[in-house]
Amino acid sequence: MNVREEWWENFFHGVALDLWRGAVTEEQTRVEADFIGTMLGLSPGTEILDVPCGNGRLSLELAARGYSLTGVDFAAEFIEEAHAGAVERNLPVAFEQRDMRELPWAARFDGAFCFGNSFGYMTDEGNADFLKAVGRALKPGARFIIDTHNIAETTLLKFKQRQWFEIGNITLLIENSYDHVTSRLHTDYIFMRDGKTDRRPSSQRLYTYGELCRLLLEAGFKECEGYGLLDQEPFNMNSDRLIMVTTKKSD
Repeated sequence: MNVREEWWENFFHGVALDLWRGAVTEEQTRVEADFIGTMLGLSPGTEILDVPCGNGRLSLELAARGYSLTGVDFAAEFIEEAHAGAVERNLPVAFEQRDMRELPWAARFDGAFCFGNSFGYMTDEGNADFLKAVGRALKPGARFIIDTHNIAETTLLKFKQRQWFEIGNITLLIENSYDHVTSRLHTDYIFMRDGKTDRRPSSQRLYTYGELCRLLLEAGFKECEGYGLLDQEPFNMNSDRLIMVTTKKSD
């Protein structure tokens, strides 16, 4: 499969976002916000960066708990929805449409998180640039949480070429192939709704646990702690996701 390096620029709109909205429950958002709040260990009023923020579901939940949130995402449709949600709930959240590798802040945030399986879309250089951008935006000693369902140890162990899902009125067929030379998982997402079919290609870099830790260390972080569940169960080969918690080095 030949996938453009910037596939994500044209993926996140329309039916793909509708499927995501239907797949994530309010309970999941509350539980994930509980985990983020606990792991960042911050008091209400402190500044947190959500990148990428999607439609702002976690930013809004955490803002409702008293934290000061800034959300960044490339998808214009999601940023518009996030703005609308903030207005509807009267929450002072700052949402910005921008490239997640180009964060303009220096040592501003008390904590940050990247949820929703949103890491690894770019080239190796781009992925590293994102982690470095987050590191620059954080204050020394601030914690960063990165969540991914595509970690090499578990994804390859449970590899499936085809998967079917039904979410609301959308049928989704996922077709996977793995390039062992580049360590990338290439996926065709085929959305079917109301008699129409929409095929969208994607590509995600599969890092091992150790590779991700090394990337974080090179970006100015220290001490990687890996969890497989939101109840803080340590990551293991049976985990379906990796939630990595790390800390920015103090100067």
